[in-house]
Amino acid sequence: MQLQLISFVLIILHGMEYTGCQQHSSSRHRQHKQISGVSSGCQQGGCLTCSDYNGCLSCRPRFFMHLERIGMKQIGVCMTSCPPGFYGTRSPDRNTCTKCRSECDSCFNKNFCTRCRPGFYLHLGKCQESCPDGLVRSDAHRECVLKCPADCESCVNSETCTRCRAGLYQLNGRCHHVCPDDFEPSDKLMECTPQVHCEVGEWSEWSPCSRSGRTCGFKRGQETRTRQVQQYPSPFGKPCPDISEIKECLVKRRKCPGIRRKTDRRERRNRNNRKDKESQEGKRERKRDRERDASDREESRNKTEHRHRRGHDTDLLLPQGDLSQ
Repeated sequence: MQLQLISFVLIILHGMEYTGCQQHSSSRHRQHKQISGVSSGCQQGGCLTCSDYNGCLSCRPRFFMHLERIGMKQIGVCMTSCPPGFYGTRSPDRNTCTKCRSECDSCFNKNFCTRCRPGFYLHLGKCQESCPDGLVRSDAHRECVLKCPADCESCVNSETCTRCRAGLYQLNGRCHHVCPDDFEPSDKLMECTPQVHCEVGEWSEWSPCSRSGRTCGFKRGQETRTRQVQQYPSPFGKPCPDISEIKECLVKRRKCPGIRRKTDRRERRNRNNRKDKESQEGKRERKRDRERDASDREESRNKTEHRHRRGHDTDLLLPQGDLSQ
């Protein structure tokens, strides 16, 4: 009876030990599951180890650990870069995403914002509700920007413009309605550019005295000299002076070689022309003489006939008594 009782107790103890071993083995299996990364969630993204409840517990190299809040629970996510509103910090043990300051929309680190939340304006890495003196708020960029002079569209400080308003010309950081002396407006660049004045070279030597392209056969002629334009002027620059000059000159008259023959031919041609002209004029004169002679003869004949007619008419008018005597 006692032996049976002892045997029953031993069986119970052995069963409890077996159950404890199974539980310990199951616990070790779960721990191994978390550490070795055999969970299905660790097969995706940059997780190195993870749990089904908390997500990623560690990340692969070069990935950042970011905790996303879902209700009361935080889930670990491994990312190549931190999301907006967070900045990444690296360490040999772990790379993490840290939240920016409350006024920052994005940041480089905890002390340097790169963009501000609405209502704040960025200046030197800080987000402020108001800007320092000399700066004004830009709602479009959420930044403190320079307060440019009235004529400026953009500037580098309160005295130096980089671009002027429409219709104005920029010169040395200032805007002008009319460019200063020695400058002229450039509508293409909208700047005042230096005027360029004409530049000419030295005068050449005087040319030989000539007339109608000849250097002989005359007494009075002309000499010329020229100079070259080395720099043409800009639209408002000083124009170029004369680049050529002419002056009268006197030379000892001498005959040109071969010109006598030309003169002789010209004189013969002139004589022949005069002869032809005189011959034609003589013919016309003789013709006029003949016409005048014919006219005179015709007039004389008419007069004679007229006298004869008058005499005949007189005879017819004499009285009959006269005829009997």
